[in-house]
Amino acid sequence: MKLMSRENLETPMYGLAESALYLRVPIKTLEYWVQGRGKTPGLIEIASSKPRTLSFTNLLECHMLTAMRGVYGLHLPKIRTALSHLRDKYGYKHPLIEKTLFTDHVDLLSKEMGGVVNLSRDGQLVIPEIVELHLERIEQDPKGLFKFYPFVRQRRAGEPKLILMNPEIGFGKPVLAGTGVSTAVIASRFNARESVNDLAEEYGVSKEQIEEAIRWETRAVAA
Repeated sequence: MKLMSRENLETPMYGLAESALYLRVPIKTLEYWVQGRGKTPGLIEIASSKPRTLSFTNLLECHMLTAMRGVYGLHLPKIRTALSHLRDKYGYKHPLIEKTLFTDHVDLLSKEMGGVVNLSRDGQLVIPEIVELHLERIEQDPKGLFKFYPFVRQRRAGEPKLILMNPEIGFGKPVLAGTGVSTAVIASRFNARESVNDLAEEYGVSKEQIEEAIRWETRAVAA
């Protein structure tokens, strides 16, 4: 099997509208994250600005931002300060996924030299709570390369990992985990009145997987 390259992780692959659908965030929110507003720069440096296109790595960064903003309620100035600290002091290009971050629901934190550092408040020591809910949707192999299991129904623990995004499979578009079968193809065939049972048998997967693919594509259209 072909191994994922770091070049593929950085290749422009996803337009803003498409990325907003995959991440389940308003496109105006995503635009602010990646391009800023007025004199305020974006939080994330995207792979291509003309046209505005995200890489797979950018998609993972925005996924983590949804946790910090939507689940943990962190304010953008706190996040911006923390990311600037990690870029300037440690040279991280993508600190949201290159560094394991924590939160106390107010600031961003990291483990440094055996202690916990508050990145939003100039290195104060605190007791952290890890941002596990969204981190567990990203898996990293021993070479540091990633695959992403987006949320389908809700942003909660226990959501099944049945939909996979990986730049080495299906050009980075959503597929059924463990296969190269496109969720868009499954939904299209279901909409053409092929049954869930027949599709499951043909692709050699469970009914639950077929139903999840249809659910994913239906939510994307609804969004």
